[in-house]
Amino acid sequence: MSQDPIATPYDYHFMLQYVSKMGKDMFGRDFVIEDVDRPVITRLLAYFLKDKAVAESEGLDLQKGILLMGPTGCGKTAIMKIMRNFCTARDRPDFRSSNEVVLDFDLRGYESLTQYTKGSFYSNGQPRVYGFDDLGLEPEGHLYGKSVNVMREVLLSRYNYFISRRMMTHVTTKLYSEELGEIYGKHIRSRMREMFNQVLFVDSSPDKRH
Repeated sequence: MSQDPIATPYDYHFMLQYVSKMGKDMFGRDFVIEDVDRPVITRLLAYFLKDKAVAESEGLDLQKGILLMGPTGCGKTAIMKIMRNFCTARDRPDFRSSNEVVLDFDLRGYESLTQYTKGSFYSNGQPRVYGFDDLGLEPEGHLYGKSVNVMREVLLSRYNYFISRRMMTHVTTKLYSEELGEIYGKHIRSRMREMFNQVLFVDSSPDKRH
C-alpha cells in the first residue's frame, strides 16, 4: 500500500526552481542544482521553512541546528547562504569562516569570541543564530605563546547556551564525524550529536567551482 503524500503548504518543485534562480542572482549564471543534490536541498528547504511535517518525514529536528557535510566544492556554503533567505529575521544565521574566527582570536584573544558566546543575544534576550563555515580546517589559535583550539571553545560555549537557552548553530564541513571527533575530542563530538541534524551531500556531488 502506497503512503499518503505529506501535507505541506509548499510546492517543492517550484521552491527548487526558486533556489536555482536565487543562486544565479547571488553567485552568477553558472550556478546550477545538480540532480544528485536535489534531495539535500529539499531537506534544507523543509528545515529552514519550518515545514514540520516534511522535516519530520526527513528525520530533521527543528529544535536543532544543521551540520552540512560534503566534499570540497559541492556548494555547501553557497546553499546555506541561499537558505538564509527562507528564514525569519530572528532565525537568519550570520555566517563566519572558522578560519576568520581563529584569526580574530589571534588578534584580540577571548574577547573576540564574546559575540558568539555570552554576547550572542538580541536586546530582547533572543539568542542569535550563527553559522560557521569549513569547520575542522581552521588552524589552532595562539594566545601568550599557548595553542588554543578556538572553535572547540566556541562550540562548547554555544552548546551550553543551546541547552539552557535553545541557541541555534549551523556548520558546514568537508570532514566526517569521526574526523571532527579527532580534532575537537569525543566530548564535543557527543555534544554535536545533540546540537545538530546531520545533512550530507553525497560523495559523487560534483565540484561546482570553475
